[in-house]
Amino acid sequence: MSRKVVRASKFRHVFGQGVKADQCYDDIRISQMTWDSNFCSVNPKFVAMIVDASGGGAFLVLPLNKTGRIDMSQPTVCGHTGPVLDIEFCPHNDNIIASGSEDCSVMIWEIPEGGLVTPLNDPVVKLEGHSKRVGILSWHPTAHNVLMSAGCDNVVILWNVACGEAMVRIDSVHPDLIYSACWNRDGSQILTSCKDKTIRVLDPRKGTVIAEKEKTHEGSRPVKALFVSDGKILSTGFSRMSERQVALWDPKSFGEPLTLQELDTSSGVLLPFFDPDTGIVYLCGKGDSSIRYFEVTDEAPYVHYLSMYSSKESQKGMGYMPKRGLEVNKCEIARFYKLHERKCEPIVMTVPRKSDLFQDDLYPDTNGPEPSVEANEWFEGKEGQPILISLKDGFATTTKSKEFKVHKSLLKTTSAATGHQHDNTGEVHALQKEVKTLKETVEELTKRVSELESKN
Repeated sequence: MSRKVVRASKFRHVFGQGVKADQCYDDIRISQMTWDSNFCSVNPKFVAMIVDASGGGAFLVLPLNKTGRIDMSQPTVCGHTGPVLDIEFCPHNDNIIASGSEDCSVMIWEIPEGGLVTPLNDPVVKLEGHSKRVGILSWHPTAHNVLMSAGCDNVVILWNVACGEAMVRIDSVHPDLIYSACWNRDGSQILTSCKDKTIRVLDPRKGTVIAEKEKTHEGSRPVKALFVSDGKILSTGFSRMSERQVALWDPKSFGEPLTLQELDTSSGVLLPFFDPDTGIVYLCGKGDSSIRYFEVTDEAPYVHYLSMYSSKESQKGMGYMPKRGLEVNKCEIARFYKLHERKCEPIVMTVPRKSDLFQDDLYPDTNGPEPSVEANEWFEGKEGQPILISLKDGFATTTKSKEFKVHKSLLKTTSAATGHQHDNTGEVHALQKEVKTLKETVEELTKRVSELESKN
């Protein structure tokens, strides 16, 4: 009789835990739209959630520390004329967020420091080029101001956001609805999954197919795919018998999957999230009440089941915090923002360690917020590797002056290129500050005059 040897892994005991009730975001009417996107985006400053809105589309952006019950009168971002389907924060600027909608447009918004105090109606840039609703957005990981959008018109567009132009239009590759579209780690390739049951690796600038695999999953339900370590591809989908599956592929030899595992018979689409630093992939099913996590390695069976976080309530969407927003002194390796029907609950994934010193093996250098190449250089053919940062002393957000400069130049080029009216938000804030200072000075002088008069 052979003894079963347990595979050694430092992530074998990772456990998930929901935060206390007072650290959740309560009384939020999460969107009822039946669309398989995350409905939530998060960064070290803000959490954004798509909400129900009458007469158009809206999403809520809250500072991370604004927990508890959210007032009904909380201002939203409400410039779309149709329901919002996807939102994503820019990885290089925590105050910039993109939104795609049923009104066929993509809008770029600038969230003021400290969050919204009035409803935001006017985007910094409006990107128009899709003929049907836009359901997928993804920022380029290393190039500044490059955004990918995919619509129900089966078209993928790459935008130079700084000048509001569609630079690449991939419209002849996908014969049917696009289910997912994402970048690899340095943004040199795009991966898409389509209703024709094919996943394709594309050259983003040429719009040509580098590799493709038909019938990755036999079922007719949506397939999601993303790049994992060493250029491999992880896909989630359904079998012919409607069982949920997870598979790993090597695009160099797309013939057979490296592994294909059947999970269960639930009907919710599995949203995959991959952490390149730890090699862990998290699968969050829409409508499920659990998060499964697996470790992706080089040894068979390649995708190793670790554990599962379970709760009572089902999830309508999920946000995933970038590594630089985690609490490293608590050995937190991932944080999810789970959307319930009426609230958003952060879920913390932790590796149990006795020491509260910095754990080098859990936190290798990770992607920082600095872009390594500008949009126009990238479209001309220059590649950019991610600029890595150490999390040893925690991560401090980028300086205000830098962000302000980026915004100003972004606004300037946008108004020049698109002929839209110049957005004077920055100037208005500055003038409001000056008026406030002048008012205080006048009050002080009036006080002194009245004091002198009373003495005389």
